[in-house]
Parts: sequence; C-alpha cells; structure tokens
Amino acid sequence: MIKEFKKFLIHGNLVDLAIGFTVGSAFSTVAKSLVTDIIMPPISVLLGSANFDNFYFVIKNGNPSGPYESLSEAVNANAATLNIGTFVNNVFSLFIVAVAMFFVIKTINKFDSEIQVITGKKDDAKKSDPTFKKCPFCLTNIPYRASKCSACTSDQPKAKKS
Repeated sequence: MIKEFKKFLIHGNLVDLAIGFTVGSAFSTVAKSLVTDIIMPPISVLLGSANFDNFYFVIKNGNPSGPYESLSEAVNANAATLNIGTFVNNVFSLFIVAVAMFFVIKTINKFDSEIQVITGKKDDAKKSDPTFKKCPFCLTNIPYRASKCSACTSDQPKAKKS
C-alpha cells in the first residue's frame, strides 16, 4: 500500500490536484470581486439600494428587535434573515466562473485538435475501422468484422474495407 501511495504522489496526481485547487480558488476570488465590486453596484443603483448585500428580509427579529440598518446589524442581533443580495451575488459569481471555464476548456480543446492535426493523430483515428457494429437483426454490439452475430447467429453483411 505504501508503494501505491508513493506512486500516486510521484506521478503527479496529488500535485495536479493541488495546483488545480489553488488556481480555482484564486480564480473564484477574482470572479467574486468582479461581481461584488464591478457588476453589482450598477444593479444596486437600478434597484434603489446603495448596497446590494444589504438586500435581505427579516424572518424573525433578534435581540434587540429590528428594524436593522444593515445585514451585519441583523446578524449581530441573532435575527433570522433571508439574504437575497448575498445569494444573487453568489449566483452571478458562479455564472462568471462557469462562463470563464467554458472558454478556457474550449480553447484547450481547440489547441488539442490542432496539435492532433499537426502530428497526424487525428487523421489516423479517421482511417481506422470502428471496433464494433450493431447486428441489424437483434441490435447487439458485435465485432466490426464479424460474419455472424454471436447473440442471434444471423449472417452479417460483409464489412467494408478501408
């Protein structure tokens, strides 16, 4: 078991995971700042609230009872609140992170396909025969070059040569 653990550490799985987590955490911080500091202030102005984080509803008053000037004041009084503004900020942050990750993965896939074309690996994949085909009678997966179906024993049409 110790050998397997050393192999796991040496092959970089743990290091890759740590790097991915660190970069993701930093990216999430930037996205949250973008939402909180850049996107939400204009939306707050449109909704008539100076601070969108303070958009909340008091479900149950705390001690002392409300009204409260800010969310932090309500939290300090142990009031039960629905924090709509904070939730909306987090949804925007998630959306921004998802869009950014989409574009990063799309770019990586584009470069990967270009590298496959340059190295010729993509052309080789197109030229090779498929591994399996469906039997036209019983729809079982059978080897591509099979002349009889192993499930229903029906004769198969000849496979096309490349």
